[in-house]
Amino acid sequence: MEIRNLDLKYPSCPIRNILSRFSDKWSLLILVVLQSGLPMRYGELKKNIPDISQKMLSKTLKNLEKHNLIIRKAYLEIPPKVEYYLSETGKGVLPIIQSMIDWVESHKDEIFK
Repeated sequence: MEIRNLDLKYPSCPIRNILSRFSDKWSLLILVVLQSGLPMRYGELKKNIPDISQKMLSKTLKNLEKHNLIIRKAYLEIPPKVEYYLSETGKGVLPIIQSMIDWVESHKDEIFK
């Protein structure tokens, strides 16, 4: 049973409902790439995560925006200009993600035996 189905089955479980919003690998990577605080364009994000497909990057950005973790700012220019940056909610989750990264760094030899 995947997490996204669990949040429907257990609607009052906060951990399932929150984690299902951004616990996939692409969401976490995008949040980490945006942690500099500087707005980034689609191409810059793609350059920083070269193994993500364009389709998955677009889908993940829409999901993160929908759940108020990033902000998408579109400029009325030709050619169109769109920038992405972390929302306050997205900035708030960064210390937790960093703790996970630190934990992986200190335990990777045990995990990847």
